Amino acid sequence: MIKIGVIGTGSMGKNHARVCSELPDVDLVGICDVERGAAKAVAKRFNTKVFSSYHDLLRVVDAVIVATPTSTHFDISNSALSSGKHVLVEKPICDTIKNAEDMVKKAENKNVVLATGHIERHNPAVAFVKESIQNNRFGEIISLSSQRVSNLPGRIRDVGVILDFGVHDIDVMRFLSGEVKSVYAKAGVYTKNILYEDHATILLNFENEVCGVVEVNWLTPIKIRKLFLTCSEQFVEMDYIDQSVTMSSSSFKVVDEMDLYHVPMQFTTNHIGLEKKEPLKNEIQDFIQAIKTNKKPLASGYDGLMALRIAQSALQSFRTGDVIKV
Repeated sequence: MIKIGVIGTGSMGKNHARVCSELPDVDLVGICDVERGAAKAVAKRFNTKVFSSYHDLLRVVDAVIVATPTSTHFDISNSALSSGKHVLVEKPICDTIKNAEDMVKKAENKNVVLATGHIERHNPAVAFVKESIQNNRFGEIISLSSQRVSNLPGRIRDVGVILDFGVHDIDVMRFLSGEVKSVYAKAGVYTKNILYEDHATILLNFENEVCGVVEVNWLTPIKIRKLFLTCSEQFVEMDYIDQSVTMSSSSFKVVDEMDLYHVPMQFTTNHIGLEKKEPLKNEIQDFIQAIKTNKKPLASGYDGLMALRIAQSALQSFRTGDVIKV
């Protein structure tokens, strides 16, 4: 049994607590939040204890899940790592690149697991696409594009749409295609009374010359979470919500040069509905397995650092108008 504490009882923290309470190899030791009433409600539901200070919680656990506002990630995670505790921290990993680098180094020095909550890596659709790329099922990747759009979320925000939404697809694209060498972004604030950008388009240039376009906003009246891959043999549409993948290809038949209006083409579409699994549960199980086997988690602290570095480059780009080298 791995003794785990959950720090933060916002939207994600509540769900982390729920999943931990359901796993047979996890002992949910306690909950901690500055809002003690919220912590009590979560603790009561999942039959665990409330801790008034995360420092007290650290004394009785093997690992913690940090699901607090981004600005607090470093102080809490660094305290846990310094105490020799394994850490799963929600994305983005923390507020600055320097702090993220310090967290990664601290985890290495303490020989503990540092995982970042890039939950989409644990989506069955992403796993299928990753395996298909490795097996050359689609041919070579030429370009990627994504849409992650919806209404303005009601929860408290201390980051804009790039760090809240964009970091998901930045990480998935890096997971699928490799390292990013430069970033260009356009963004802005349309909604009144918010401090951060609420829409952005991010252009990622990868070291392998693949191009990625990330579209994110809090302005669209419907919720879309999709990734598209243009490959040499297939066009691939992946739906994060439905956990499905659609692959399309085409071929010409004999063409009558006297009738180019009716060009005979044969289209093949293959829609794959995967067995649905909760990505958050997959994420926490992966974290537990990394602790037990002393291996890297699927989304490591370094992965969190790189996603943050790219996202911060996008923020710098839209503020300066420059292409930013990563």
